[in-house]
Amino acid sequence: MEYSPRLKDKYTDEIVPAMMKQFNYKSVMQVPRLVKISLNQGVGAAITDKKLLDTTVEELTLISGQRAVKTISKKDISNFKLRRGMGIGARVTLRRERMYEFLDRFISVSLPRTRDFRGINNKGFDGRGNYTMGIQEQLIFPEIVLDKVSRIQGMNITIVTTAKNDEEAFALLKEFGLPFKK
Repeated sequence: MEYSPRLKDKYTDEIVPAMMKQFNYKSVMQVPRLVKISLNQGVGAAITDKKLLDTTVEELTLISGQRAVKTISKKDISNFKLRRGMGIGARVTLRRERMYEFLDRFISVSLPRTRDFRGINNKGFDGRGNYTMGIQEQLIFPEIVLDKVSRIQGMNITIVTTAKNDEEAFALLKEFGLPFKK
């Protein structure tokens, strides 16, 4: 038997029938699905400290289970002492099995470790079925060793779906188990 992530099985067995019933879809192919999850971390202080960017890439690689890449500035901004080609952040895009694995760990392990957690904000939808949320500190992920952290940083997590509108995307993410505020 081949391995399949828990949330992927839940999607095919439970979420698809529930969404078909809720939105009266005629075909299974109409049901929204996850496309990718993007993790993005901006490191403005990397302009002065180059080692900071390398540790950020390593931490993002640990969190996602996939090699993160540096993001590079596209233009010069003199007020920020920024030149074209300087490293200013890190990002990683997860698809297929890794995406489901990350979402499962994020929902069941990382979010409950957030300080004063009362649910995630439901205002992060963009009108086209995608959801973006920010995290204040990378310490909520169990892969990060607290002793090795030099600087607490936040990150943006974007979940891209095939949903046509926010209502469908909200229902899909709620079915996956994302704890939205009441």
